[in-house]
Amino acid sequence: MNVLVIGANGQIGNQLVEKLVNEENYTPRAMVRKEEQQKPFKDMGADTVLADVEGSVEDLTAAAQGMDAVVFTAGSGAHTGADKTMMVDFDGAVKSMEAAKAAGAKRFVIVSAIGVHHREKWMGKAAYYSAAKHYADVWLASSGLDYTIIRPGLLTNDAGKEKIKAAYDLDRDEIPREDVANTIIASLKNRDTIGKSFDLTSGEESIESALQNM
Repeated sequence: MNVLVIGANGQIGNQLVEKLVNEENYTPRAMVRKEEQQKPFKDMGADTVLADVEGSVEDLTAAAQGMDAVVFTAGSGAHTGADKTMMVDFDGAVKSMEAAKAAGAKRFVIVSAIGVHHREKWMGKAAYYSAAKHYADVWLASSGLDYTIIRPGLLTNDAGKEKIKAAYDLDRDEIPREDVANTIIASLKNRDTIGKSFDLTSGEESIESALQNM
């Protein structure tokens, strides 16, 4: 499976690309915005492409040519305002969906945020972030793509344990970024996750088992 990773230079995206390089039958393409960001991915044996989610749908479509799946891990970052968040986390995601469809990449996995499918759980100080994530998810669910929406809890840089909880609704809790990457790969492998959206935190169940039992 050829997989375009949008947001490859981010912490989840970077780990995802590295893991996919070592997965049999998976070939990642790392999408980055700057030429200097390409070298680490080339060094690990991954294909790269220059494109920006704030650019045109046509550029994103070109980046997705030949791909079977697109994984959207991009985000505006914790220190940007509402305008940047809407242009990256919402509009950038929607343009990526449009590009995936135009390029014939049917499978689409998006990294969202825990609880954003309930307005009463939106972040009080940055409701625009929750709104951007929520409406990107809504758009994806109605896109006609073979989608999976993963809503992780508070992200940490701890080593992954490959033990998770996955359910439509979960209490807020932590999860290592590495285990989000692991869950993305498991979701790509498991066609039963198509059409599913779920909260994700650390837990006691193996990733494969947790996804199967949702």
